[in-house]
Amino acid sequence: MAADVAGLLRRLREELKPVEARILGHPFLGALERGEVPRGGLQEFARQQYHIIASDLRSVALAVARSPAGAAQDFFRHGLQAEAAAFEALRAFATALGLPEEELRAADPLPGAFGYSAYVTWLACYGSAAEFAAAFLVNLPAWGAVAFFDLFAAPPAGFEEAATAVIVEGLSQGVEPGLIRRAAHLLQGYELLYWDTLHQVGAGAR
Repeated sequence: MAADVAGLLRRLREELKPVEARILGHPFLGALERGEVPRGGLQEFARQQYHIIASDLRSVALAVARSPAGAAQDFFRHGLQAEAAAFEALRAFATALGLPEEELRAADPLPGAFGYSAYVTWLACYGSAAEFAAAFLVNLPAWGAVAFFDLFAAPPAGFEEAATAVIVEGLSQGVEPGLIRRAAHLLQGYELLYWDTLHQVGAGAR
């Protein structure tokens, strides 16, 4: 079964290379790396991330509650700790930009930016733990390449092994590989939409 999962993940990563390349070569990220995103664009980044991480915290907590004790619950429990740490880092980032939390909370989420978290909520409510874990496992390298805070610069130690264990468990319980593939494709697509949306807002803030 582990060999089947390794093959599935290889195929998924190969299929998603074009999307990942678009993310890694995204003009917004290039501008971010060069320090060319204007303050207004960085502030919008913080506003959108506030809503995203706040939503993801609830979604991952729900995934913990839905999972029986074992590989899946352990995976999501560690994920919940990472989301909580990211939320604290975001608050510090926003403070450095002169954004009080009241302003972050009051800002409207942009549909194109929030689609990622809306789908994470869908996974938490209706998807299997295997779909959730695979989508995040395949997505994390592209997200981590952005180095959004040091927390996401690289997968945490043991992340791939823990996610793989959840996928193995899910497949052994009858989760269809096609559903795992669909989840990974959708999450990666929503991330690309997120950066496209921020690029539009960031360009408008120049």
